[in-house]
Amino acid sequence: MDVEGFWALIERSGRERDTLDGREQWLIGELRKLGGTQIEDFAIRLQECRDRVDNAATWAAVDVVYGGASTDTFWYFQCWLIGQGREAFEEIAAVPDALAGLPSIRRLAGRTFHDWAEEEWPWWESLVYVPGQAHPGDLEKALAARGFQTRSDPFPPDWSQIGEYPALRELFPAGGG
Repeated sequence: MDVEGFWALIERSGRERDTLDGREQWLIGELRKLGGTQIEDFAIRLQECRDRVDNAATWAAVDVVYGGASTDTFWYFQCWLIGQGREAFEEIAAVPDALAGLPSIRRLAGRTFHDWAEEEWPWWESLVYVPGQAHPGDLEKALAARGFQTRSDPFPPDWSQIGEYPALRELFPAGGG
């Protein structure tokens, strides 16, 4: 599965189902139809996308929204961002402050995360488990045989790379916490 195929599945899941759980189940079903190698490719593409936004600049932007983003919060946010589709992902990967332009983030403004409904949280933890649930065998072993190792935590950030985030700070002047 190439990058185009990966994004086609991610975006179609959003058209096919209207909840993250529904999208997850749809993706598992579609990946099972494709078979082991394609599922492994999906897992690799997922990690490659995560790696693109696994940096201090994006983490700091998420920190503004949440009023403090833990390792887990940032890790699960990465999958949620991928679930927003390629256009949104590419924009925010390039300019993390562009996160303020997403309607789903704008709806959170003015409220602390304590007031967010579960389905509003910008995180999609279970997306990372989709390839493993769809794969007919041991996904980690199959990926290792291909010389690929998945990660379960973000890279330690280089905090010297963060920016000002004026658009996010306008929406979340005190942070989301």
